[in-house]
Amino acid sequence: METVPDLQLQSSGGAPWGFTLQGGQEHGEPLIVSKVEEGGKADSLEQPLLVGDEIIIINDMELTGYRQEAIALVKGSYKILKLTVRR
Repeated sequence: METVPDLQLQSSGGAPWGFTLQGGQEHGEPLIVSKVEEGGKADSLEQPLLVGDEIIIINDMELTGYRQEAIALVKGSYKILKLTVRR
């Protein structure tokens, strides 16, 4: 498994970022990208986000693995969303 640091989703409009998360520590699972919207911001990167990527850091904040924590950080990102994922 490789770690892919600093995938940056940038937009003047902010969300939606074009991906969905599933799992999380509250379910005893890693926090995984379950869907990437075709043509969306997460899909349009030079190195796009992929289904199955594990989100480990959002905006330089290491996650505890809880899905609601990750969703709050993603929704709170207005112009830039920076992710570190494990593939």
